[in-house]
Amino acid sequence: MTTGSRIFLVGFSGTGKSAVGRRVARLLGWDFVDQDEYIVERAGKAVERIFADEGEEGFRRREREATEQLSTRDKVVVSGGGGVMLQEECRSSMLDAGLVVTMDARPETIFARLTAAVGDEGAEGMARPMLAAEGDPMERIESLKRGRQWAYALAHWTIPTDGLSVEQAAHEVVRTWRRIGRAATWKSDPLLAASVTVEAGIYPVMVGWDIILDQLGDRMVAAGVTGRAFIICDSNVVHPYGRAAQRSVHKAGLEVGLFTFPAGEASKTLGTAGVIYEWLAERRVERRDAIVAVGGGVVGDLAGFVAATYLRGIKLVQVPTSLTAMVDSSIGGKTAVDLPAAKNLVGAFYHPEFVLTDVSALTTLPARALREGWAEALKHGLALDADLVDIYESRADALLALEPELTAEVVARNTAVKARIVTEDERETSGLRMLLNYGHTMGHGVEAAAGYNAYLHGEAVAVGMTGAARLGLAFGVTPAELVERQAALLKRFGLPESYTGIEPEAILEAMSRDKKVSAGQVSWVFLEDVGRSGIHRGVPQNLIGQTVRELRG
Repeated sequence: MTTGSRIFLVGFSGTGKSAVGRRVARLLGWDFVDQDEYIVERAGKAVERIFADEGEEGFRRREREATEQLSTRDKVVVSGGGGVMLQEECRSSMLDAGLVVTMDARPETIFARLTAAVGDEGAEGMARPMLAAEGDPMERIESLKRGRQWAYALAHWTIPTDGLSVEQAAHEVVRTWRRIGRAATWKSDPLLAASVTVEAGIYPVMVGWDIILDQLGDRMVAAGVTGRAFIICDSNVVHPYGRAAQRSVHKAGLEVGLFTFPAGEASKTLGTAGVIYEWLAERRVERRDAIVAVGGGVVGDLAGFVAATYLRGIKLVQVPTSLTAMVDSSIGGKTAVDLPAAKNLVGAFYHPEFVLTDVSALTTLPARALREGWAEALKHGLALDADLVDIYESRADALLALEPELTAEVVARNTAVKARIVTEDERETSGLRMLLNYGHTMGHGVEAAAGYNAYLHGEAVAVGMTGAARLGLAFGVTPAELVERQAALLKRFGLPESYTGIEPEAILEAMSRDKKVSAGQVSWVFLEDVGRSGIHRGVPQNLIGQTVRELRG
């Protein structure tokens, strides 16, 4: 596709699509079309009448027709309906035809804007139904927005409009249009699960079942990798995935090398990184070359750290093969190695060219390794996406059996959650990204106190989630029924809720060295509702100590 002659603004009501769209059109000298007004004009009746006469399906059919028609016009800015991205046909048409930008805002901002819009000419019809609906309007906004966020995350770009004037937001759209160029060509890819927008640009996360590794080499060439490829993997995945990646890259015409290190967290050190540096130096690696991380979280973290620091940065491709890496660690650019004092103390933010996820790799994991991966997926749902929690509870058996279509869908939805958070808070400056650390404060303490060998990462996180839920309950934040609901989920997915063989004081000492400590205080992520969490400080140390001791099995 080319982004040259069409811009589609999508997002929730109250995010500024129409006002910003009109200003963008004036800045570019293009036409502006409000999609809902376009539908009303052609139907000859109001949206409410369309719903009354034809039902929601009738309106959605008209929405698809309008999207198809507008996707053929040149030099046009389109303000899409709030649900247009939920329809696959509409989404594909827009992504193929032009630049799609999600206008985003916090629920509180949306509520304030919709409240102010009631009574304003041209806005009342949009705002009043949302505010007048039965129940708490803020809860309705939060629920609807949360359910649609996965689709909004698939846009080429996201612009948070909180605090921006219409003029400022419009100029952000124009700047995006001018610089994004051909970077959106992969948006029509059927494997695309999410796109991550960061300061350096955007990159895709592609998810599929039993097809990805055959395509790795060709996708690297398409992404502009013109030099050599250096695959880094561990002893657990070199057969079959490291070798399969090597064959794919070689088949695409790229020169390829392969480095393997002993599997396990104990290898994620500056010492191992130094050995890899020497290996790369012997091969005279250049900046046009690329590192390909094939494996789980340890491989992704270590190989990413090497890519970020060797020659001050060379290209990186992430090919995750564990569930933890697929849904979490391969996305977002966090790369690091451990020190004896604590995990991930030496690292860098460094993003890949793309992430390529073959979910079928999960079928070759040992049972314990697969179970621990579900901890990160459950974390995403409990802390950030209530709809995912519903899927975990209702389809647990199918997920544990790795039913291909469902498992690929759930992995893709998890990547969209992670991508959205990273896009909105790349370097943890606003605190939003810290919500991804739910369960990790105590979990990292368990890992460190156990010497990084007794507990897998997800197992420690599961213990940490249990501790955080109990601590949140005692702190007056987490509802008791949610603590029980989480416990049932952890048990259903075979994850631990307690630890053994570690002294509680060792865990507390390790937690005090965690990188989330500021001014001697630990920042805690507590569940406030299903799919909603917040950051809390000032938790009494005696309460933390009591909770850690009670978790000892």
